[in-house]
Amino acid sequence: MVLSHTSKVGTDPLSDVLNILGARVTRRTRLEAAGQWALAFPAIDRLKFVAILRGTGWMLLPGRPPQLLSAGDVCVLGRSAYVVASDPQLPPSDGQALYDATGGDVAHLGGDETVALGGSVTFAAENADFLLNMLPEFLLVPGSSAGSSAVATILSLMSGEAERDGIGSDIVSARLADVLLVEAIRAYSASVGQVEIGWLGALSDPRLGRVLRAIHANVAQPWTVAQLAGVAGMSRAAFSATFTHRVGQPPLSYVRAWRLTIARAALAQGDTTVASIANKVGYTSQSAFGFAFRAAFGSPPKAHGRS
Repeated sequence: MVLSHTSKVGTDPLSDVLNILGARVTRRTRLEAAGQWALAFPAIDRLKFVAILRGTGWMLLPGRPPQLLSAGDVCVLGRSAYVVASDPQLPPSDGQALYDATGGDVAHLGGDETVALGGSVTFAAENADFLLNMLPEFLLVPGSSAGSSAVATILSLMSGEAERDGIGSDIVSARLADVLLVEAIRAYSASVGQVEIGWLGALSDPRLGRVLRAIHANVAQPWTVAQLAGVAGMSRAAFSATFTHRVGQPPLSYVRAWRLTIARAALAQGDTTVASIANKVGYTSQSAFGFAFRAAFGSPPKAHGRS
């Protein structure tokens, strides 16, 4: 776990967040189906991607119109429950129970007119909230979108790897799944007009993106709103209003949330002291760190240490 951040120009906040949170694709699944089928999956604290390799499938999330996915399309899901189906009108069966019953990660439903890959992204310790709270519940990357060429290449490699089943296949498939997640988020954030609001939209904004990179490059800096506004090249009032609107929280609230998320991840590693962690994330007083930590997470720092 890397706690200290240098002032290196160009620090990538997405890579920083995924690394600190320990994001990994920990389960990869495959669905082969034909005819009439519908599978429901529960809401849990994870990211999930679904990629269509062949055929089509409907994706249904609460409060959203059904979305048809075709070969080459990839979607990334947040905490939401969802249904994937051949027809949005079909009553779904329990998809999780189906995979559990097979004793593996491949489900067969009558044929292979539709072939889909899935991946569950988990996080180290208790740190999923930071990212899940800032990403949309549903990110769609159509195979026809301008930024999807890398996604298409990775899907082709994943499909070929599954068919080869050669030595080292598990680790190759796992790494490809990790890369697919990042490329899908990249392609989504690069799509014109898709992400005006939210953290991804702020990352893509020239002014707010500079600010987020600066924060992630040196989280221990005693940032003020005026300093961050200067990085953005905006007046203090305009910057504060724009950041809050786009990211969903005021600038210094974001700084504090990221500092404490780094600290909680470091505590779970158990390889340094509370005082050292507090100092490395920008707190000059251990008591101030403890107060902020308890206010954010409901318990003192030592309660989150590795036993």
